[in-house]
Amino acid sequence: MSAKKYAASDIKVLEGLDAVRMRPGMYIGTTGLKGLHHILWEIVDNSIDEASNGFANQITVCLYKDGSASVEDNGRGIPVDIHPKLRVSGVEVVFTQLHAGGKFGNDNYNFSGGLHGVGASVTNALSDWLKVQVYKNGDIYEIEFHSFLDDKGKINSGVTKTPLHKTGEKTDKNGTFVIFKPDKRVFPKTDFSQDAVVTRLRELAFLNKGLKINFIDYRDDKEGEPFSREFFYEGGISDFVVYLNEGKSPIYKNPIYLTGEKDGIVVEAAIQHTDSYTESMFSYVNNIPTSEGGTHETGFKVAFTKVMNDYARKNNVLKEKDGLFLGEDLREGITAVVIVKMNNVQFEGQTKTKLGNPEARFAVESIITDAILNFIAADKKQETIDAILKKALGAMKVREAARKAKDITRQKNSIENANLVGKLSSCTGKVAEDNELFIVEGDSAGGSAKQARDRKFQAILPLRGKPLNAEKKRLDQVLANEEIRTIISALGAGIGQDFDLSNLKFHKVIILADADQDGAHIRAILITFFFRYMKELITEGHLYIGQPPLFKVETKDETLYAYNDDALDKLKEQLGRTSSVQRYKGLGEMNPEQLWETTMDPKNRVLVQVTLEDAANAERIITTLMGDDIEHRKEYIQTHADFNKVDEFAKKMGV
Repeated sequence: MSAKKYAASDIKVLEGLDAVRMRPGMYIGTTGLKGLHHILWEIVDNSIDEASNGFANQITVCLYKDGSASVEDNGRGIPVDIHPKLRVSGVEVVFTQLHAGGKFGNDNYNFSGGLHGVGASVTNALSDWLKVQVYKNGDIYEIEFHSFLDDKGKINSGVTKTPLHKTGEKTDKNGTFVIFKPDKRVFPKTDFSQDAVVTRLRELAFLNKGLKINFIDYRDDKEGEPFSREFFYEGGISDFVVYLNEGKSPIYKNPIYLTGEKDGIVVEAAIQHTDSYTESMFSYVNNIPTSEGGTHETGFKVAFTKVMNDYARKNNVLKEKDGLFLGEDLREGITAVVIVKMNNVQFEGQTKTKLGNPEARFAVESIITDAILNFIAADKKQETIDAILKKALGAMKVREAARKAKDITRQKNSIENANLVGKLSSCTGKVAEDNELFIVEGDSAGGSAKQARDRKFQAILPLRGKPLNAEKKRLDQVLANEEIRTIISALGAGIGQDFDLSNLKFHKVIILADADQDGAHIRAILITFFFRYMKELITEGHLYIGQPPLFKVETKDETLYAYNDDALDKLKEQLGRTSSVQRYKGLGEMNPEQLWETTMDPKNRVLVQVTLEDAANAERIITTLMGDDIEHRKEYIQTHADFNKVDEFAKKMGV
């Protein structure tokens, strides 16, 4: 076969913002709902950077009925003068040039979440239209961009429609106003989520003490008044910790606030222990959540562990014969928020979820060490420190019991052990990346699933009772539950501090339960367990929820399935009145063929991936829904639950 001629003329040069249109995933990850919100956050983050650096103290975000969104701040305003090299205004440069911005040096911004200079221009490229107003020196400057099809059918992205000009109006405001409409040619769905926007704006207000953020959703108009919220927290991250601990019982009244600066790195931390048994730590770098942690979290943990051990030894809380506390002992029940502001940030990976700067560890360790020592010196009664150490002593004893329980679990419930054989119907495939584990509610459904599956890559683990609610129990108590031990053994990757994703035997873990109240409860319990003790299973995308159909619709010629009431109505309308409808009460009502066809066959099934978009929000919701505070849970359910939707809990978790 002759080789196709490959010449210079075959090389495409993407001009302006065309590269963003052609490969949007490279810039925003996805064109789904996460990507849609990403282009809003890019504009919001620019305003937050103004606030973080002391140039703004108010931001307003609005959503409109036509699908557009706006962000306004009272900062310095984007430069309107002419760029010396490009010979266009600074505003036009920011919105039309990739890798152009004022954040590459440290002259204009000491700290910035926008590190690559692509944010505003990417939002422009993926919008149907975008307008900017800059309020500066008493004048209003305006510019408009749009994306359009030319005569050849090619989309021109983010092109200047109306150059920057003074409107002629005078103003006493300073700052920038940006309004844009996401392009339906890029995003299948262009409806911003009110919950997602509220959650992120609240979080940003917590992280930026003294910043007022207003949110108005004109789409949600009740009795002539749009939905609105104002977020303003004088206590900053201390208020954040109190908010996260709602529904829990703190063991001391006020959060410990720690702060300092070293070598140009600013650190803030707030901590408060509760009587719960799990650790909840949330870290941020320049307002960006670092869900995978990094060097700053390491520095915090090392400092906290060392200072508390030194104090415990010096004050005879730990005797000479005793070993030292482990970090996990001291952090049992802790809720901690750690934020770092620094320049030249190095994130590991494209997702900006793990900090890699070595200097951050040493700066945080030094700052936190000094700050805790200062706190101890100032706290004359030492009630807070004593409460932490008392809890740590209990955790140390439980840790030893849990270690023994883990050993028993490893010995008694390995995959090859007779206890597991008979429960787990394993698959023949040995490649973990290809294998799936269905955790199935009940023996009846488990029996159908075992007959329905493709045993080459699908394993079945029936649950014979409800697993323990891990939110309310210590690790040793969790490990005492037979159903939990069986799940741990089947997955083969350990639990808690010992969890090792590289040992995972199944790369898809699928919760398969009935679409009723009991099934929803089991899903909630299992998601809570995985979130608390195998979080990587969620963050790395291995946890799924199977979606069995609710209805079988039959005609003389065919059998179809509907997964919800809306789908049923459409099917009935499509098929006419001659169809018969059967509502499934549970998975056990399906024969193996039906279960395979609707729920287990990779070609036809619907799987919902459990993701963790916002760890802090997930933490609070799990505490509310699965904790001990009944009134708080009742209030949340009355406010948020939609009983026409399956699994409100899973939806709120980010499913």
